[in-house]
Amino acid sequence: MSETVIRVENLGKKYIIGHQQEGQARYKSLREVIVNGAQSISKLNPFQGKEGNGSHPEREEFWALEDVSFEIKRGDRVGIIGRNGAGKSTLLKILSRITEPTEGEIKIRGRVASLLEVGTGFHPELTGRENVYLNGAILGMSREEIKRKFDAIVSFAEVEKFLDTPVKRYSSGMYVRLAFAVAAHLEPEVLIVDEVLAVGDAQFQKKCLGKMEDVGKEGRTVLFVSHNIGAIKALCNSGIFLSKGRLVTNGSIDSVVDQYVLTGSKPESVREKILSKCKRFELKLPYWIDNNGNKVDIYSFGENYKLRFEFNFFKPVKRINPGFAIIDYLGQRIFTSHLLDDKNIRFNKTLLGEVIVETDLNLSSLAPGNYSVIFGVRDENELTTIYSEGEINLEIGSSQSKNGAQGILWHTTDWKVKTLV
Repeated sequence: MSETVIRVENLGKKYIIGHQQEGQARYKSLREVIVNGAQSISKLNPFQGKEGNGSHPEREEFWALEDVSFEIKRGDRVGIIGRNGAGKSTLLKILSRITEPTEGEIKIRGRVASLLEVGTGFHPELTGRENVYLNGAILGMSREEIKRKFDAIVSFAEVEKFLDTPVKRYSSGMYVRLAFAVAAHLEPEVLIVDEVLAVGDAQFQKKCLGKMEDVGKEGRTVLFVSHNIGAIKALCNSGIFLSKGRLVTNGSIDSVVDQYVLTGSKPESVREKILSKCKRFELKLPYWIDNNGNKVDIYSFGENYKLRFEFNFFKPVKRINPGFAIIDYLGQRIFTSHLLDDKNIRFNKTLLGEVIVETDLNLSSLAPGNYSVIFGVRDENELTTIYSEGEINLEIGSSQSKNGAQGILWHTTDWKVKTLV
């Protein structure tokens, strides 16, 4: 039986969140602080609690992780998945000993190297060469050990020309290449990697995945957080699925991903008729319509439909930019579109009252299956998001037989056979 390298029991992490009271200024001058302090002292009631006036509390407890337990064996390559806010990064920070848990117990056998943010452990004023030694020392390596691995680190990172340049002049891609190379080559028993690989180009990402796979084959343990479920499945043999700070399931990577996809297809409370109501506008849940203006629940393969946004603007808005992206069940972005991508769109008047925005969605080649559509709205005059992302489902059905067609796109191509005499 494989040796247990990481054991987590009843892990919990609590944060205290501060809330700003309604009508309270975000920033105050020194004079206001002194005056308000004097007024507070003069009105102090020793029998009244801090929140005794019945107002909402200014501080609130938030559990980023709660009652999480699991074991990881030596040599496991573990994919940690979950949506934003699930607690993935908090878990990695605790396992990396960056932050302390509020409750529970963690036991780790061996040395841990972690790469959670671009350039973690780097000093911007030092050169790449100096930072290799500095970062290695932070990870607990001796100078001789770093020296022995130095050439391999630099070769992997592909920064030879800039080795004696201060890293503050590095691009984010160069930063992450060097940081990953240090963490991966100094032979930790446990390598922890967050989604920082998204910074690198596709070729380097493939190189990193190959290196992490080699680390696992050498009997060391890898923990990998990513929203790219395809990369998770390609690298990992086991998985952990977190949701809202709690462990949903852990086990083989296929079973964990299946549970993740199944959970994501269930309706959530956010998917109500009125999706967003703010000070400027109300947005109904976007929906599909056919060429006759009828709502459709399933997008038939090969058909062209429209995605409709219905707004009710309470205050004038001059220029908005709704957009959407289609995501497959592995979390890979297939297609993205925004209103202002269309150069023919001109805003000649202020938007107020009921407004309908539609876009043709020609997906005649997208294979049948279940997809997600993530959408959002920006006010381009203020360059701010006036409604953050929401999500709806897109189901493409087909009664056609495609003779064993596979892949995301089902597209007919013309074939010709010529006999050469």
